[in-house]
Amino acid sequence: MSDVSIVIASHSGYGHTAQIAAAVADGARSIAETVVHRVDVAVLGDADWELMDAADAIIFGTPTYMGTASGAFHAFAEATSKRWMTRAWSDKLAAGFTNSGSMSGDKLHTLQYLALLAAQHGMVWVSLGLLPGWNTTTSSPQDDNRLGFYLGAGAQSFNDTPDVHDADLNTARHLGRRVAEHTRIHRAGLTAIAH
Repeated sequence: MSDVSIVIASHSGYGHTAQIAAAVADGARSIAETVVHRVDVAVLGDADWELMDAADAIIFGTPTYMGTASGAFHAFAEATSKRWMTRAWSDKLAAGFTNSGSMSGDKLHTLQYLALLAAQHGMVWVSLGLLPGWNTTTSSPQDDNRLGFYLGAGAQSFNDTPDVHDADLNTARHLGRRVAEHTRIHRAGLTAIAH
């Protein structure tokens, strides 16, 4: 089987979400025969759209601002309507991640928005697949999935520092690996059915 292609389509307002996107990419690349491309949805060119159209999976990423995806990501989502009309992304795998300054920060709403966008395109959503961490008196804020999200990867980064929490970066790497693994399985299944 040839390499699977994953595109991380994301926006980062202050650099935190870009670091998370890089960790997602690292996780996906850790699976053999996986090619990963990152595109900034705020400055898309024709080549970026072609990468997404050709990809086996698209992972959406955005900061959470005022309880939803960033304005740049919303503009991108609206621009995908041409793909929606032709069902160009139907049956691709999809996943998502988000970041905010607060522990909750209404990130669940953003992840639901990303999953709904994928559903409108007929894509197949891949969840985080991790049990929550940091939810007992003996657990640690260094646990993967320390914020307890299931739908996708949620991260918290303080507004007054450029740093992203190590546990959130590890969780992002897990999401990338999981999407890459499931993309290989999905494509192998589609290939088997075709033959």
